[in-house]
Amino acid sequence: MDARGRQGPHPRMVRQDSERRGRVVGSAVNAAINLGFVVGREVLIGSVPGIVVGYNIASFGQFVGNAYPLVVRTALGVTKCGVDEVDLA
Repeated sequence: MDARGRQGPHPRMVRQDSERRGRVVGSAVNAAINLGFVVGREVLIGSVPGIVVGYNIASFGQFVGNAYPLVVRTALGVTKCGVDEVDLA
């Protein structure tokens, strides 16, 4: 069955009202910025170096912004990360 024929939300997606989603994601992004994770900052994901290139403002899907607020570019590609997964370089 394709996406158009499916009824109801995806089983892994959590529904929240849109106003609350915006506040939660905004709070997570602001917290990351306050911790020093600003655009252009060099970070380490484990031992892999990267650069913060943006912020994840997604409020639905598998990688929502409140859990993974950072978008980091590494030599392996671009990924979404939580602040507990990265260290300032």
